[in-house]
Amino acid sequence: MLYPNNSYQKLGFDDIKDLIKSFCISEMGQGMVDKIQFMSSYDQINKFLRQTSEFKNILENDQPLPIQSFFDIKRLAEKARIEGTFLSEDEVFQIYSSLQTVFAVIRYFEDRSGLYPNLEALFEHLPIEKNILKHIETVLDVKGKIKPNASRLLADITSAIAKAEQEARKKIDQIFKNAQQNNWVADGSLTVREGRICIPILAENKRKLKGFVHDESASGQTVFIEPEEVFSLNNKIRDLEFEKRREIIRILTELTNQLRPYVPILLSYHGFLTKLDFVRAKALFAQKIAAEMPVLLKEASLKLINAKHPLLLLNHQESGKEVVPLNVHLDDQVRILLVSGPNAGGKSVAMKTVGLLQIMVQAGLLIPAAAESEVGIFKQLFADIGDDQSIESDLSTYSAHLSKMRYFTEHTNGKTLVLIDEFGTGTDPLFGGPIAEAVLEELNRKKSFGVITTHYSNLKLFANDTAGLENGSMIFDNEHLQPLYRLEMGKPGSSYAFEIAQKIGLSKHLIDLAKSKISVQQRKVDTLLVDLEREKKEVYESKVEFEKQKRKYQSLLAENEQQKTYYDENKRNLIREAKQEAQQIIKSANKLVENTIAEIKESKADKVKTQDLRANLQIELKKNEVKPLIAPKTKANEEIMVGDWVKMLDSENLVQVLEVAKDNLIVAFGELRSVVKNKRVEKVSHKNVPKAVKTFGTSTYNDSAASFSPEIDLRGKRGEEALAELERYFDRAVMFGFSNFKIIHGKGDGILRKLIRNYLKGYPQVNKMEDEHVDRGGDGITYVYLQ
Repeated sequence: MLYPNNSYQKLGFDDIKDLIKSFCISEMGQGMVDKIQFMSSYDQINKFLRQTSEFKNILENDQPLPIQSFFDIKRLAEKARIEGTFLSEDEVFQIYSSLQTVFAVIRYFEDRSGLYPNLEALFEHLPIEKNILKHIETVLDVKGKIKPNASRLLADITSAIAKAEQEARKKIDQIFKNAQQNNWVADGSLTVREGRICIPILAENKRKLKGFVHDESASGQTVFIEPEEVFSLNNKIRDLEFEKRREIIRILTELTNQLRPYVPILLSYHGFLTKLDFVRAKALFAQKIAAEMPVLLKEASLKLINAKHPLLLLNHQESGKEVVPLNVHLDDQVRILLVSGPNAGGKSVAMKTVGLLQIMVQAGLLIPAAAESEVGIFKQLFADIGDDQSIESDLSTYSAHLSKMRYFTEHTNGKTLVLIDEFGTGTDPLFGGPIAEAVLEELNRKKSFGVITTHYSNLKLFANDTAGLENGSMIFDNEHLQPLYRLEMGKPGSSYAFEIAQKIGLSKHLIDLAKSKISVQQRKVDTLLVDLEREKKEVYESKVEFEKQKRKYQSLLAENEQQKTYYDENKRNLIREAKQEAQQIIKSANKLVENTIAEIKESKADKVKTQDLRANLQIELKKNEVKPLIAPKTKANEEIMVGDWVKMLDSENLVQVLEVAKDNLIVAFGELRSVVKNKRVEKVSHKNVPKAVKTFGTSTYNDSAASFSPEIDLRGKRGEEALAELERYFDRAVMFGFSNFKIIHGKGDGILRKLIRNYLKGYPQVNKMEDEHVDRGGDGITYVYLQ
């Protein structure tokens, strides 16, 4: 139940219905839209929401429904019900076309059985009576006209008419040709007058041609004569036309009699088409405002995430502006939200957004909010918005407000959502404030839910000290003196009256004079609110900076773990290879010793031979000798500093020094970082470092991580070029430890999007990919989530 009756209009729901009606393709569907109302049955609301959500899913992800024709077959069925009446060709064809749509839609869902259960319920138990089509097809052709052979008599009449017309045409052509040869004819050709083919004859020659004069020109210079020879033939044709019309009426009457037993089924088909058009219109509107189905709860509560006012959203879409999303929740702990803040800061829009979206959900409509939003069911919705003064009822503006407050306090309960705009205004604040506070206390005592906007400080203090109430404020940028239209729950807001007055150019003298006239206590409260707002902004900025530093630390930690894993793996590989090589050396040495001993025995310890064998052993030993690594001594004047370039002695790579820590150096090679001993490098002068190496290795890790953007734009690039840039970007994202990033590739034909996604599927680090939200780019942007 809604109170008062104009709440639909005050909250903009009438405008929503008008927009939905514009998507209907039949008057029946528009009629159903007019009947949309605030419901409180969970099952009914849930059914309507799921039907709309499923149809929206079809519009976005499936083949289009085969909807071609929607006609009001209820009116035609009611006409056919009456004995002795008959349906015209057009009326019968409207039934035929509508039934074709019905059967095509049913086949569509049967092919997808189980995918759209709530839409399938629309035609559950609906009989498929194709005999209706068969009856119509025996009489009408594909264009909806009576078939020439619909009956034997009609076929004979049609043939006779064609024959008579041919004969009459042949005869009149002969007469016309003869009249032309005798110069009796005026300029022009054969023409039709009163349904008869006539010859245009000059007035002075009209007595030279026998026949019936049907008309003359405006000037009187030309008369139109039907020749005597074809007069009887034309009369015969007309008689046949009348006979044909009588036979068509007889056929249509017989067909209507055949359709009469199917009137109840036709009415069922009409109901199905009407509901289908209705759901389709709601789904198209939901698609237009990027609406989603929220989580529907049976209890009275509300949690809106990134919600937007649909009418404001549509208005901003036309002007290219962004709508600031609303985040608000009402539950057992916070039942009534008291919203304060500057004028024109968005208080009323926030309150109306809550009210309108609540009505939309309970009317079975999807809402422009995140799918994670939760919307409960209220039995009543009370609204006090705008000026309802009435001369007829002798009510002033404030009296009208008080009249509503009386009704609210008498009829509200724990299942009521109350919406009040500018609570307490319209009278002396000295008395209006306490009355408003008393009403608020009573609403809270009866466990009502609500969103109330106000400027009264006593109400802000009352909400701050009372369980069940919560202050909320519209954020204001007091540096640039402009509203941010963002609601923040948990604290009251200042009206910023003096700041706004200063912005619009009110003289400083008047502002100072106004400040001197308010109480010291009120001035302190307002100053505290402004200071609180400023401190809140500073805390928020500090939090953002902290999160930035936290990400940087996490990326460094991840890089360190990655390098540790890399070095541990290399160490294991080197040890394994060294052991294998040592085993091979030992085997070779054993074999060499055995051979040497055997040869010494064969030579019977010949001195010369023995010396040669010893020399050979010495040569083989030197081949496997490991020379000790002698670190080059760095000269005193070549002390290594941060920013110097050094050469790794074991790999000959040039790296740049990022940090010096005792005997260790932290060096960079491009984006890779490593720790090496001072004695394992050799300083290199800057002029000896190639330019390419400098370019590759100049950026430090901190700079790279801080400046790295979690977004890459590949629009306009060719496939190979885009993948190469993406590969470099992907490596950096993994190295810096980012959990997700987005790729802007545009929509087009979807070729670049498909290429990028197929490429990223080859990386094990990729967890999943998905499209951006439809109102922020849709499938023109891919979100990539990393492991």
